Amino acid sequence: MDAVNESADDPGGTKAAGEALGVSRATFYRRRRSELPAPRRPRRPRAIPEAERQQVLEVLNSERFVDGAPAQVHAALLDEGTYHCSVRTMYRILEENEQVKERRNQLRHPQYSRPELLATGPNQVWSWDITKLLGPTKWAYFYLYVVLDIFSRDVIGWLLAHSESATLAARLLRETREKQGVEPGDLTVHSDRGPSMTSKTVAQVLADLGATKSLNRPHVSNDSPFSESQFKTMKYRPGLPDRFGSFEDALAFCRDFFYWYNTEHHHSGLGYLTPQQVHECKGSRRSAAFRSRQARSFCHRSASVRNALAS
Repeated sequence: MDAVNESADDPGGTKAAGEALGVSRATFYRRRRSELPAPRRPRRPRAIPEAERQQVLEVLNSERFVDGAPAQVHAALLDEGTYHCSVRTMYRILEENEQVKERRNQLRHPQYSRPELLATGPNQVWSWDITKLLGPTKWAYFYLYVVLDIFSRDVIGWLLAHSESATLAARLLRETREKQGVEPGDLTVHSDRGPSMTSKTVAQVLADLGATKSLNRPHVSNDSPFSESQFKTMKYRPGLPDRFGSFEDALAFCRDFFYWYNTEHHHSGLGYLTPQQVHECKGSRRSAAFRSRQARSFCHRSASVRNALAS
């Protein structure tokens, strides 16, 4: 480009130099134009003087209007018979002074931190949730309660019911804890902020079991990724019908699905081991050396599963 630029005033001009060097004239002119300083925008004849602009800024920052949006300030001054400038000009003045921000006096949501729940082995952190399964008719649903171990992704407890109930959820958590033999004080149970999850019944059961209760951050829907991922795996299964003809049909499907999910499904997040293998810390039974090494490294390393959840 420098050679073309130097040859631009020679006989033959830019065209000959560009053809000799293999540079398009359009490319040359475009790059030369970008190197030129941007033209200064002329001041508009009807622009308000600097003294008046400073006066508008003082009005916007006055004690009366410091929390008001420019449109509100403009309307209030018009009611009093005062006109300084347009609303857009007020915004321009604020932007020139780096004051374009939220000016309204209103409550602001606190910034909730995002602590992490760490599981270095099975039965340390559980995630549980409830999903709906379509029933035989419109507005008919079956409610599926699922308790998931976030270390192994193993479904360690589930329940199908006709309704969502905090009592049923509490019973499921209590029976799952007894089946897994978890000692008091060793378990954290995470969930979203649904009505059953935040109920006093569930809170009392968790307190009786000596388990720590963990909830999603308010207005955040992705703090239970393992439960949501497990529900997606189930609802994208080819064998899932559009609707279940009866409660018994839904129950039979869930039995088959959870058996497959725990014992046959090679989970991509577990190095393609099954959840049951990881939950029981067993190597692969397929006698593949690579899979066996993967099982040993997964089961014995510390801090293997890190989940961005919030209390």
